[in-house]
Amino acid sequence: MDYDFNTMDDFDFEGKTVLLRVDVNSPVDPIDGELLDDTRMRLHSSTISELSDRDARVVIIAHQSRPGKSDFTTLKQHARSLSNIIGKDVTYVDSIFSREAQNIISNMVNGEIVLLENVRFYSEEMPKLTPEEQANTYMVKTLTPLADYFVNDAFATAHRSQTSLIGFSKVLPSLAGRVMELELKTLYGILDNAQQPRVYVLGGIKADDSINVMANALRTNRADFILTTGLVANIFLVASGVDLKEYNYDFIVQRGYEDYIDFAKELLKDYSDKIILPVDLAILENDKRVEYSVDEIPNLPIYDIGSKTIEIYKEKILEAKTLFANGPAGVFEKEGFNLGTEDLLNTMAKSEGFSIIGGGHLAAAASNMDLDDDITHISSGGGASINLIAGEELPAVKALVDSAKRNKN
Repeated sequence: MDYDFNTMDDFDFEGKTVLLRVDVNSPVDPIDGELLDDTRMRLHSSTISELSDRDARVVIIAHQSRPGKSDFTTLKQHARSLSNIIGKDVTYVDSIFSREAQNIISNMVNGEIVLLENVRFYSEEMPKLTPEEQANTYMVKTLTPLADYFVNDAFATAHRSQTSLIGFSKVLPSLAGRVMELELKTLYGILDNAQQPRVYVLGGIKADDSINVMANALRTNRADFILTTGLVANIFLVASGVDLKEYNYDFIVQRGYEDYIDFAKELLKDYSDKIILPVDLAILENDKRVEYSVDEIPNLPIYDIGSKTIEIYKEKILEAKTLFANGPAGVFEKEGFNLGTEDLLNTMAKSEGFSIIGGGHLAAAASNMDLDDDITHISSGGGASINLIAGEELPAVKALVDSAKRNKN
């Protein structure tokens, strides 16, 4: 694996202005706008603190949600939370590259920290632009003359090709922050030494990412078995000819995944020996968990994999030498339907193989179960980690590698 990127050990930051991209996207209370969780702030606090302690002038750029979402808001609360976690003032600037923002950055002193406004307020952040086009956006052209280095610590969004993640690396010496460095070196290290059997446990409700990763892992011979759960399993069951009834089929359609049924058929045709499907499922019936064989599913919502499936999957997990899991097995937040998610996580914790959890809800479930020390690596980024594990090139990582090559002298 090519992970020849620069890190914070490669530069002297004293008196330098650093543009630091982090991912502090957090759940927000829809009523009062307060942040409901500061996990990501705590995650990046070590990078921010180290830069400040090394007398850098730290200019943080970040996003919160996306346009049209109820939690698409300013970063004012994030600055307050970061200040409390780091123990230093983090000044919130309610713009990204206005004259006021430029003046504040120009007048910063060593060790000072500012947080600019949500970069997704800027119209050129999210459109699909080439790296060259991103480097020529107004944000990049305005902020670049004020900075000496670009530090990307936002591993959770490393699979995205967006202006604040890619554009600066084209024009500034760029390096990985501590979160990015740890994620890449850990994941690449595990992949470079991946032993067989290599078992993927793919579920959750974001089925597109998991199915695309599954396809790539199978086509590149990186997976020996794939255990399907959640909405991923439902799509593959329909593709295999199982009648999940109108309610569950409509749910697949409502989520925009109807086209993935044909894709799943193609994968089953070529890799039926590697893709393992549930034999029974847990249904929400009269507000209780009731299990049915897959060929006897009533027209009621599927909320989990069934007990027979859990036992089959546990055997595969215990046999694995390399394990990767992404997405819960069902609606684990609802009482009675946490069985699949928790049993599979407990089995992963007992496994003697390398085990990786790809962030998101499954990582939160593992932490709530106090399994952090029993899983080899819990990633901070679900989408980024599953793409990397499956052999996909992460745009933000490529940008760091390219920058290291350009600035190697």
